[in-house]
Amino acid sequence: MKNLLLPIASFLLCFNSLSVNAQKVTWTKLFDGKTLQGWKQLGGNAKYTVEKGVIAGTTVASTPNSFLVTEKEYGDFVLELEVLIPDTVTNSGIQIRSHFNPDANDGKGRVYGYQYELDASSRAWTAGIYDEGRRGWLYPLDLNSAAQKAYKRGAFNKVKVECIGNTIKTWINDVPASYLVDDADVKGFIALQVHSIGKAADAGKKILWKNIRIQTANLSPAPFPAHVFVVNNEPNTLTTFEKNNGWKLLFDGVSSKGWRGAKTLSFPEKGWKIADGNISVLSSQGQESANGGDIVTDDLYSAFDFSFEFKLSFGGNSGVKYFVTLSENNVGSALGLEYQVLDDKNHPDAKMGIAGNRTLSSLYDLMAAKKTDRFVKPVGEWNQGRIIVYPNNHVEHYLNGVKVLAYERGSQAFRELVAGSKFKNRPNFGEGKEGRLLLQDHGDEVSFRSLKIKVLK
Repeated sequence: MKNLLLPIASFLLCFNSLSVNAQKVTWTKLFDGKTLQGWKQLGGNAKYTVEKGVIAGTTVASTPNSFLVTEKEYGDFVLELEVLIPDTVTNSGIQIRSHFNPDANDGKGRVYGYQYELDASSRAWTAGIYDEGRRGWLYPLDLNSAAQKAYKRGAFNKVKVECIGNTIKTWINDVPASYLVDDADVKGFIALQVHSIGKAADAGKKILWKNIRIQTANLSPAPFPAHVFVVNNEPNTLTTFEKNNGWKLLFDGVSSKGWRGAKTLSFPEKGWKIADGNISVLSSQGQESANGGDIVTDDLYSAFDFSFEFKLSFGGNSGVKYFVTLSENNVGSALGLEYQVLDDKNHPDAKMGIAGNRTLSSLYDLMAAKKTDRFVKPVGEWNQGRIIVYPNNHVEHYLNGVKVLAYERGSQAFRELVAGSKFKNRPNFGEGKEGRLLLQDHGDEVSFRSLKIKVLK
């Protein structure tokens, strides 16, 4: 009898332990449905009221961004709420781990920090992550096209944000959206934004929030699908999530492991420098491949997702090439499809070629990148590039999270572009089954870091 009672007792003990832990997972309401108790307004003069159990934010002309801010600050948490934007032109957001600088904006003050984007326009970036009043876009939703389809116009949408440690994840209507690793802020207030308006005719438009609740204890990271791209702002590192889903570093931050000269079997003895977590091509006054020469990966790649960061010097010129076969014995730089890395404002090559097809993030001499200045970081700051080659030969270029071009490698349209380019006399240019990745020595100082790749199948 004793032997029978012992397993039963053990089971009951485990069951009770699980029940206690489950009870510890509690939600706290941030909005009581009747008043704005626990909140205060900062920034602009938009109107915040309570109407039939919801918080209504109403746009007002001639005022900066307005924020209804929690009086408490929060570090690690899971936040859930519902939001409705009745029209398709109003922009809003939800601040998380944010702060207020009372001296900014000529003494009027400025809210700054992470923002969950609310975007009712055709751009469809709701659930992307923006850095209000500071760095701008951190996770544009071009990085997750599946999530762009989840927002429901004219209806209440379910928002979820998870902040644990240095990781922020977002959902929209239960669809995983953004995955950011960043250490700028570990805690701060939560706020509901009413964006400033440019035209007086847009005054009086409303944003509605309800069912706002937060969980701050017994948190555990929620799962995310493997296809979601991680913006990891810790240089030369991979998260466990990335490692588990096939990502590998191509540069360890301290050595040339995995790289060699394009025309030698070893890494160049001069012309390149590895220091401070960067791999940099040094200046030779603009002389292409006249110093260390290009460097290429030891491995060959066919279908892949390749992400990298680069920092330009004034007037800098370089490139990231792919499908480099090294079979052409070309004088100067080795040949391959090229993601152009260029200081557009200060290098003459930006004005050459056809219709801008030699500018930053373009497919060099073949197709121009469609980008705006707000998504280009200035000389001396780090930009993030990304090249995706799918198994079906669909190719995409990204710059700082924004898709700037797409094409079909080997298609008739692609071959027509080649026929009108400087590569027209190169048979089957860019159509190799596989090739190496290349960092170009174009004679200007350019640094790279956070080189990571995922093989696609």
